[in-house]
Amino acid sequence: MSWRHLALRALLAAGIVVALTLIPSMEATAQESAVSTAVTFNNDVLPILQAECQVCHRPGEIAPMSFLTYKDTRPWARSIKEAVITREMPPWFEELGHRQFANERILTDDEIRTLVAWADGGAVEGNPEGKPAPRAFQDGWNIKPDMIIEMPIPFQVPAEGTINYQNVLVEVDFPEDVWVIAAEMRAGNTEAVHHMRANVRPPGSEFMKDAIPGLAYENGDSMLGARDPRVDLIGKFNPGLGAQDFGLFESAKFIPKGSDIVFNLHYTATGKASTDVSKVGLVFAKEPPKKRYYVNNGPDAWNLVIPPRNANAEAVGELTTTAEMDLVYLQPHMHLRGKDIEVRLIFPSGEVETIFRGPWNFDWQLGYELAEPIHLPIGTRIVGIAHFDNSANNPYNPDPDARIIWGLQNWDEMQNTFIGVLIDPSIDATGIFERSGPSLLPRGESGPTLADLQLP
Repeated sequence: MSWRHLALRALLAAGIVVALTLIPSMEATAQESAVSTAVTFNNDVLPILQAECQVCHRPGEIAPMSFLTYKDTRPWARSIKEAVITREMPPWFEELGHRQFANERILTDDEIRTLVAWADGGAVEGNPEGKPAPRAFQDGWNIKPDMIIEMPIPFQVPAEGTINYQNVLVEVDFPEDVWVIAAEMRAGNTEAVHHMRANVRPPGSEFMKDAIPGLAYENGDSMLGARDPRVDLIGKFNPGLGAQDFGLFESAKFIPKGSDIVFNLHYTATGKASTDVSKVGLVFAKEPPKKRYYVNNGPDAWNLVIPPRNANAEAVGELTTTAEMDLVYLQPHMHLRGKDIEVRLIFPSGEVETIFRGPWNFDWQLGYELAEPIHLPIGTRIVGIAHFDNSANNPYNPDPDARIIWGLQNWDEMQNTFIGVLIDPSIDATGIFERSGPSLLPRGESGPTLADLQLP
């Protein structure tokens, strides 16, 4: 699949037609043609690429081509033009636009005009003396880790067949309590690793308690540690996700003394046998934070049912807060039949606010960092509403005749939105949420749906 089609995947699955037309201000005129010849890579284009594109478009990252140099970028000038005009790139799927996100990936109209003018003007290089200094990346990392935790034994990735989720215990035994302000997971084999998590296993946990460190287990815990609410997520790797910043609000994630790390990995066979040694890098806080950053799986629909050949099946999940907290992060998650997803807050006052809505794209599983926290009083209901295309018109649908329920593999489905919240460090994080509403219903013939959501 070509890189320019990646961000269209969910739109195509949803039946949304994206017009490949220029915005009116970009219609070719003689004046703009003259201006375009003055736009050069070194002076005008490279600063945009450094700010918005190179985090993915560089060697070793998810994008299949590099935009670090003129030589690398020049062959893609026309493709860049089309991708930015249609806003396929940079990938960003939040549609509401009424709340600001700190990691928002949206080019301004002026930036789009510049890139279009460069392509139309012959994609010239310009004066090398005018280009900015190269953007610095830390030895392949997007952070400067204080500690790197690596799988001690390479995982043997088979050439073909189904690869069940793998759990690998890495014995760290942290010598003291630590606070982490940033984390980044790096796949050792980017072709085979689809996504992965690094979970903190606190001392005394039953999670992977009999595991031999370094060995991969398919039955380590199918719920990824969810049976022990003390297991916290410290790092994630998804297509396009990048590093996670936990320190935006004088906050940090907590790892208690004596903890180990469990890698949970989802591999995909590539047609050739290979190996993987993945790792996670941590940046430690220099002093205890004012707030603890905690990640929960969020509102989910473990009881979802998607009927065969249903092009717009709905599944709704709900979570209710049992403590005061501030919401700072959202990351929707579905599989190949995912179509779109929405997150609503229902406050104890009865006020309802939709804080996220957008198409789902399996190839770009982005996280959304709120620029300002949203305060959630006790009793706030967090509702996730998703739609799935299980019809033959979905080109990524493994089997439109199948009845689909929750499952780990891509041909199964999931529906949840990971959430990051800030809490008082003195609060026990294990009891700050309870599943509620439609998430408690028994599995039926379809749904659960909005009709099962009792609004105040």
